[in-house]
Amino acid sequence: MAYIGEALLRTSPVLAMTTIYDVPADKLIDLAAKRLEGVGEIKAPEWAAYAKTGVHREKPPTRKDWWHVRSAALLRKVYLHGPIGTERLSAAFGGNRDGGSAPKHPKRGSRNVVRKSLQQLKAAGLVADEPKNRGKIITAKGQAFLDNAAHEVMKELAAKNPELGKYY
Repeated sequence: MAYIGEALLRTSPVLAMTTIYDVPADKLIDLAAKRLEGVGEIKAPEWAAYAKTGVHREKPPTRKDWWHVRSAALLRKVYLHGPIGTERLSAAFGGNRDGGSAPKHPKRGSRNVVRKSLQQLKAAGLVADEPKNRGKIITAKGQAFLDNAAHEVMKELAAKNPELGKYY
């Protein structure tokens, strides 16, 4: 005897929603960063032009919109791995410190950048505190924000490669 769910799947059209798992991360982050520039709560602090992103870096970022790019990347990480805290997020954005002739050792990224960016994302309603104090989680608004950006990225990819059109 056939499973009743199989009959329903064969007779009803299934609409597949494009999520962040379906698109390349770099294209999603770039589009999400452009969209975050329009959000009033997300803006680079005064010190952001002079701050390094971690002790493993020698100079501050050269991109003008690096704060929005980092915020978009943080939002994606919270979506993928939430609940997640500032320690694990700073470790994800860390790297190897160059000590000259000494061996390289892994170092965390700037926790201040992560913390301030998460505070701004929380003020915008895109992330929220996890009820049991285990870090930040994505809100429905944040998930919709990223999924809509992923859908736009998939449209752009499908325009270049028509075979991808069936996935959005």
